[in-house]
Amino acid sequence: MKRAAVLLAPGFEEGEAIVTIDILRRLNIEVETLACAETRAVVSYHAIPLVADALLAVRFDETYDAVILPGGPQGSVNLAADPQVIDFVARHDSAGKLICPICSAAARVLGGNGLLKGRRYVCSGELWQAVQDGEYVDAPVVEDGNLISGKGLGRVFDFALTVAARLTGDEAAARDHADHIYYPW
Repeated sequence: MKRAAVLLAPGFEEGEAIVTIDILRRLNIEVETLACAETRAVVSYHAIPLVADALLAVRFDETYDAVILPGGPQGSVNLAADPQVIDFVARHDSAGKLICPICSAAARVLGGNGLLKGRRYVCSGELWQAVQDGEYVDAPVVEDGNLISGKGLGRVFDFALTVAARLTGDEAAARDHADHIYYPW
């Protein structure tokens, strides 16, 4: 079974996190939420508390098939400023695992820490203008090697289904599931 880690920092965009978790789990991908904080309780962008499965500090040495980075104005700033997050993402990237930022996370977390490595990506708003380390593409979802980035909350289903299809290697199953939830993917 494929495994994905969803990194949750205070201020994370709850819709991006929860929809992605939901879609991945529906397609039989093991998802573990990891709090990038001092406690497992993390408060989202819109003040919704969520209790993560574990602390990133406790699972730091584990290897996952994908690392999901939700956005959120403060969430992505907090992820980008956390050396443990940067080391965790860099290790997974070096191992060829899927690195999956959505919304502001591509620009702030990856672009802000030299982790885009010239790859094509998408992010929300105008954040791409400050990124020196990558090639911005204005699309709902952009794939470049092991990097899968999503534009933002309005494209979270496209993002989550793409990540699930790549993890399972079964795009037909992801498309069937999209039809099952009445999503035109």
